[in-house]
Amino acid sequence: MLNRAKKVLQIEAEAITALIGRVNGSFEKSCEIILACKGRVVVTGMGKSGLIGKKIAATLASTGTPALFLHPAEGIHGDLGMVTKGDAIIAISNSGETEEIVKLLPVFKRLAVPVIALTGGMNSSLAKAADATIDVGVKEEACPMGLVPTASTTAALAMGDAIAITLLDKRGFKEEDFACFHPGGSLGKRLLLRVEDVMHKGDAIPVVAESTGMREALFEITSKKMGITTVVDGGGKLIGVITDGDLRRYLEKSDDLFKRSAGELVSRNPKIIAKEAMAAEAVAIMERHSITSLLSVDGEGRPVGIIHLHDLLKAGVV
Repeated sequence: MLNRAKKVLQIEAEAITALIGRVNGSFEKSCEIILACKGRVVVTGMGKSGLIGKKIAATLASTGTPALFLHPAEGIHGDLGMVTKGDAIIAISNSGETEEIVKLLPVFKRLAVPVIALTGGMNSSLAKAADATIDVGVKEEACPMGLVPTASTTAALAMGDAIAITLLDKRGFKEEDFACFHPGGSLGKRLLLRVEDVMHKGDAIPVVAESTGMREALFEITSKKMGITTVVDGGGKLIGVITDGDLRRYLEKSDDLFKRSAGELVSRNPKIIAKEAMAAEAVAIMERHSITSLLSVDGEGRPVGIIHLHDLLKAGVV
């Protein structure tokens, strides 16, 4: 079993390696066709090639190239309506003679949409009709009978990735762009969420005046459940903070906590962050300074928000 598995991987690896020498003018023309496309890239393929086509379409769509998948059998029974002038086609067929694909070719020609072929049949009907043909043929399938599409589908998938990433690079597609198409993923959250999206505001901000007694200040810390309270002056401007850690350290050296005011125990110059900053930046600051909370203040220095590490964990930023 182990020998068979190793042989499969070797055959498929060699199939991909063989593609490197075929990245030539036809590949470049294929990319130029897609870059010039004013509509969408419609990927089509039958059977296992269709499954590969769905993945290629998804990769293109998530990297800045609008794309969708057309099932060729459904296409010849009405779904061709999703193809319009201005689109471009990527047709996948190992033999280049897949009946359902071949039947679509005259319609593509009538619509004047360019066709890019991914095929191993360089003299096939598909290759001859295509505007650009990329050779994804393989020397052998990993299946010992040579029947099950294995190395051939792997080669087509790899070439599809090569096209998508080449286009990504050419378009100057960046992490921020990727995040826009993946708002639900962890990357999207790190690159899209801002501090103001997850921070606590208004009455949820723990606040005491500097003259407030520590009994009341302690109640503010515990009731707001963030392990911290802000301390402000008479004009509402931030003076500093008191954390539960500050309380523990004070109690280690004195037992007169409730005789003190918030202004006496306040830690001044706390770390702050702009509410417009990325939430990921808040994580970095917390890690750098070994803290669990950050404050945001307005132009007058008044607290307008507080963000806790737990908020970032819940939001999936961490």
